[in-house]
Amino acid sequence: MALAAVLASSLVACGFNRGKEPPPPLGETFGAEDTYSRSYPVAPAAACEAARRALLGQGYVIGKATVDTLEAIKSFQPESDVHTQLNVRATCVPKSGGGSIVFVNAVQDLYSLKTTTKSASVGLSVLGSVSLPIGTSGANLVRVASNTVQNKDFYSRFFQRVKFYLPSTEDVGQPVLPPEPETPPDPVPPAPAIMPPAHEAERDADGGN
Repeated sequence: MALAAVLASSLVACGFNRGKEPPPPLGETFGAEDTYSRSYPVAPAAACEAARRALLGQGYVIGKATVDTLEAIKSFQPESDVHTQLNVRATCVPKSGGGSIVFVNAVQDLYSLKTTTKSASVGLSVLGSVSLPIGTSGANLVRVASNTVQNKDFYSRFFQRVKFYLPSTEDVGQPVLPPEPETPPDPVPPAPAIMPPAHEAERDADGGN
């Protein structure tokens, strides 16, 4: 009876430990849902051409296009000092038994405006070289975030437009699809604060002197 009790306790402990397996990194599960791919009854070259037309029709700039790959860019400015760039990549591969599969991936890059103040070095006989601000400034866009778009509706609309431009259906009277939203597909997080250069921080701590 004591041995049976020990075995039962071990089985319960094993079951408890299995229930607490660590989750996959960032929720990545490699599930079976086809968020990033669709099959079409045409050759890969025709599918990629339909993808190219779908992107051109929504204001994307084609950066690279071959018979089986495609890259395109679209820019958004949700705020005055925030710039978002959407990079879409599509790959068209043959499908066994005929047709093709189109894989698409979109990466959303977030840029923030960074202002810098120029300084000039002044040579003094006693103090040596001292950097002083000369009053001019410049602004540059700095990438502060990047993420793969997870919005399933975004990919679903893209694949619907690809189907619309397929050779077999392009000339058929189909309903006009609604226009794309004017905002990036994924919510834009607040731009993180960018720390000023060390000499500016020291100047602010000294009261601007």
